Amino acid sequence: QVQLVESGGGLVQAGDSLRLSCAPSGRSFRSYHMGWFRQAPGKEREFVAAVSRSGDNTYYADSVKGRFTISRDNAKNTVYLQMNSLKPEDTAVYYCAADRGVIPSTNGATYDYWGQGTQVTVSS
Repeated sequence: QVQLVESGGGLVQAGDSLRLSCAPSGRSFRSYHMGWFRQAPGKEREFVAAVSRSGDNTYYADSVKGRFTISRDNAKNTVYLQMNSLKPEDTAVYYCAADRGVIPSTNGATYDYWGQGTQVTVSS
């Protein structure tokens, strides 16, 4: 069992930056690909970014490409989502997720563990 705890959300203005962190429990962090998803009010959950077990490979939704960066520090058992040039449409609850699959996935249904989420609100 893996428990994921997100932190770093908040209220910012358009153009600002935030860094989200996710610290999974347990000693098997390196066994999982890690992903970030988000869900805005009245909308379905959507993929944001994913990183492979080693951290060598990253994947992004088109809507955040060039603005967001996902990374992981396996020594610290932490995955990050650096969000720059934030827009009001980035407002959502952001979720960290862990995936034991063969390759990192953009499909939330393949992820095995989820955090409780952290709210990000971007004002215009």
